[in-house]
Amino acid sequence: MTGPTPARRAGTIRVRVRYAETDQMRVAYHSHYFVWFEVGRTDLLRAFGWSYREMEAEGYSLPVIEATCQYHRPARYDDELEVATTGVLVSPVRLQFDYDIRRDGETIATGRTVHASLNRRGRPTRLPDRVRNLLRMNALVTGAAGSSARTSAIGCSIGARVSPGSTASPTTTRVR
Repeated sequence: MTGPTPARRAGTIRVRVRYAETDQMRVAYHSHYFVWFEVGRTDLLRAFGWSYREMEAEGYSLPVIEATCQYHRPARYDDELEVATTGVLVSPVRLQFDYDIRRDGETIATGRTVHASLNRRGRPTRLPDRVRNLLRMNALVTGAAGSSARTSAIGCSIGARVSPGSTASPTTTRVR
């Protein structure tokens, strides 16, 4: 993934790497990238007119069912990063978000999360029409229309896939 092109509709936020997010070498700890993904994702949904607060009040939740991150360069203490996020509907009950983290225009990490849409009872449910329509329009703009989350995740992920709790040190982790 090379990041958003001018025709691609993406939400972009800026974050600064805090000292608490780094290790002794002042390198950002790997799990914080997923926090930055979440910030980008919630900001994108808010730009679409649907905040997490509204979503939950309407009885929906979007648990992560798959997450990947490829680390290309380290983020360091006090770096200002841009997190570009795009989102598409990949089935009536699944959403996919792609992330491109850049420092000074250079991609330092890319990632993807796939989410299931659940109702209050924890059962899969279709998203509201207005949200599905926004995500479909976004897919047409981004060129992601017709792709499946599984095909895209397999085709674009680099590194080993491991189960949660594994002692392996992957560059990509699939969460089930």
